[in-house]
Amino acid sequence: MERYPIYKGLEQPLSYRGFKGKFIGWGIGSLIGGLFLGGIIGAVFNMYFGLFISVLFGGGGFFFTLYRQKLGLHNKKRELGLFVYQNRLRL
Repeated sequence: MERYPIYKGLEQPLSYRGFKGKFIGWGIGSLIGGLFLGGIIGAVFNMYFGLFISVLFGGGGFFFTLYRQKLGLHNKKRELGLFVYQNRLRL
């Protein structure tokens, strides 16, 4: 009987250079959006101003993606405080 190794990483989220799951797309989208916006602004106004906007928008989106990834892969609400729920059952 032949034995085959079981790949145990199937339930892990997709990971690329520190980005996981949906944040890979967020990072790529922010970089492409920054290049596109910088190209449009550079063509209309000034090349250096377009480069500045490209770096600002792409880098800002990139760091926003890193910040959101640190909060977790799924949107979790982290409420601080004490919550008291009233019992509405009549016995």
